[in-house]
Amino acid sequence: MTEPKIAQRGPFVKQEQPGTYAWCACGHSEKQPYCDGSHARLNTGMRPMVTEIKEAKTVAWCGCKHSATKPFCDGSHNRLPK
Repeated sequence: MTEPKIAQRGPFVKQEQPGTYAWCACGHSEKQPYCDGSHARLNTGMRPMVTEIKEAKTVAWCGCKHSATKPFCDGSHNRLPK
């Protein structure tokens, strides 16, 4: 597996409605933080992480792709080298 591209050095904070979401794990999606299929087109060897949001809420999706609590931000972007 290759290292993901850092899409953003901070979370993508979104108001989400209940539903199923495919979080981009490779970092190449043009529809961040959601998957647009770039992982397959670029043959990254990565797949999106599918997660279910059960109630309307604010979600902090990981933007750096290095969180230990993927697909959600855990502050890992603060520890990445500049």
